[in-house]
Amino acid sequence: MVRLFRVFVPTSVLALLISETILIFSCYVLASLFTLDTDPAVYLLDEGGMARIALVVGCVMFGLYFHDLYTQFKIHSRTLLLQQVCLVLGIAFLTQALLTYLKLPGWILPKYLMMLGSSLVLVLLPAWRIIYASVIMKALGAERLLFLGASPIVQEISEYLVDHPELGLSAIGYLDDCQNNSESAPLSSMPRMGCITDLGEAVKQSTPDRIVVGMAERRGRLPVNELLDMRFAGIRIEEAQTTYELTFGRVSVRELRPSQLIFSAELGPRRNRVFWQSIYSFVIALIVTVVTSPIMLLTAILVRVSSSGPILHRQQRVGRDGIPFTLYKFRSMRKDAEAVTGPVWAQKDDPRVTPVGRWLRKLRLDELPQLLNVVRGEMSIVGPRPERPEFVDTLTEQIPYYRQRHCVKPGITGWAQINLEYGDSLEDTIKKLEYDLYYIKNLAVSLDAYIIFHTLKVMVLSRGAQ
Repeated sequence: MVRLFRVFVPTSVLALLISETILIFSCYVLASLFTLDTDPAVYLLDEGGMARIALVVGCVMFGLYFHDLYTQFKIHSRTLLLQQVCLVLGIAFLTQALLTYLKLPGWILPKYLMMLGSSLVLVLLPAWRIIYASVIMKALGAERLLFLGASPIVQEISEYLVDHPELGLSAIGYLDDCQNNSESAPLSSMPRMGCITDLGEAVKQSTPDRIVVGMAERRGRLPVNELLDMRFAGIRIEEAQTTYELTFGRVSVRELRPSQLIFSAELGPRRNRVFWQSIYSFVIALIVTVVTSPIMLLTAILVRVSSSGPILHRQQRVGRDGIPFTLYKFRSMRKDAEAVTGPVWAQKDDPRVTPVGRWLRKLRLDELPQLLNVVRGEMSIVGPRPERPEFVDTLTEQIPYYRQRHCVKPGITGWAQINLEYGDSLEDTIKKLEYDLYYIKNLAVSLDAYIIFHTLKVMVLSRGAQ
């Protein structure tokens, strides 16, 4: 895996992205050789043809990203893949039509070049995907993981790796702690290769690239000397928590020990990063407020005429260091929605939401007034979503490390929001906390930029809205 923007990106995904960029670019360059009346070299190099093709390629790559074709590129249906590529090319054609309407000929590809190039992409791109998934992925190979122990976190990792071969990690087997009855249940996702005392023989037979230690009880049972010899022999040794973070993009609180956080070299928030986050959050909030002010005015009018009650909904939330603040949103529920029930989580298809409010939530327009909270220094653009004091008190008692998420300012969007659908159960809250801890651990400008970019996709596709 390669780490970009403080996020682990599988090498296979990065290789696919680069290869498809080259392929799509080549299709349009090749089309220019057969469709242009002038010398293709003159058009491409002297008349800005390469820049025009780059714009089309960018639209196609953007469409592939929006259709999740770099998140899940395991082919389940070739027909569906062809349909998705057709929709992606439709985005490129619509962009060309918009440029024509705006009378920007300097960015428009010639008609027949666009048609032939897109036809080549329609044929070659799905074919390359099929070849990549069936041949190239196998040729690239996968890093072989041998697990010590059969704890629940090990089981979760191994099951996920079976369904996501694009990660480039393969669980070849595990060694059970035969002295611990709690780990006696066999794992179905990978073969059992003996007891932990058989580590040396298992390594000789399986030749793993990495040994992952996931024992529930280590005291007096961890083969320290053998692991030390293997580490000096070039085999990577790591804890299951590290592998879990790399695989899922979140920090598991199930078996997390305080020492792992206390002695973590990368654990944020560092003062300089928090300082710069406050600066660019303030600047972005001001710019977005000015740009979206017509939209906010129209939204305020719609809220006012659609139902009785105030335009803005004010609600107490818990901010940095547990200090409460007033959060602002456009009201999307009917007046006095919690008069009978008291504070409750929003639900899917919540009956308290007004017809206009449903659309505001789907388009995320109800969140726009929170820009004021950012300007006032109570929130950041990116960070853990703030919860209500009534819920925080309960969740702090039920979930370990929940209080630690308040060490940074809450955000309008966050790492959990782009990776997890909206949920209202305790299990969903634990997962959100795990994503929040990953964000806090890796807080950086690059990660914030990554989250903001992906938030645009979540907003356009209306994912996670209630």
